[in-house]
Amino acid sequence: MKNLHLDEGVREIISIAEDLRSNYRSHDLDWIESPFAWIKALPSRTVGKVCEQLIERWCTTQNFDVSPSPDSEADRIISGLRVEIKSSTLWKSGIYKFQQLRDQAYDVVICLGVSPHDVHCWILPKKVILEQWKTGGIRSQHTGRQGTDTAWLSVNPSNPQIWLTPQDGRPTNAIKILRQFVEARHQG
Repeated sequence: MKNLHLDEGVREIISIAEDLRSNYRSHDLDWIESPFAWIKALPSRTVGKVCEQLIERWCTTQNFDVSPSPDSEADRIISGLRVEIKSSTLWKSGIYKFQQLRDQAYDVVICLGVSPHDVHCWILPKKVILEQWKTGGIRSQHTGRQGTDTAWLSVNPSNPQIWLTPQDGRPTNAIKILRQFVEARHQG
């Protein structure tokens, strides 16, 4: 601590806060040395924006044509595909929660999971999102089991749901899958 002239009450509260810090630090220790620690520290809305930019730049480096969506029904247009981008940092429980999934005008959802020292990525067609929402693989959000407005997808990257296992969550394979969707769109 800087050598400031603080009154005794401030110094006492600082000392107590430093002592308490050890009780709360353990769950975030993995993030301290993480290249993504700065993302974890941001407000969730900002995390979403940063992850959209990560996906945009990553897809651009992979020779996809990326542009903003002309409307709020998708986040980006990637080589002709309308793409919704959802992101999550790894929760203390070891899962990602991709939130605010909606039935909007997109072709695929890119789910980007950021862990302290790893990244996972799934490319999910809208059809799969809606099927899994209907059958309970994706849970309604905010409005209980009967909710129809928004949903969330919880994924344990070490043990993903059986319907996600055709994709292993590895970014290299996610790019290949995205290419397949782009090619199918241009052929169909």
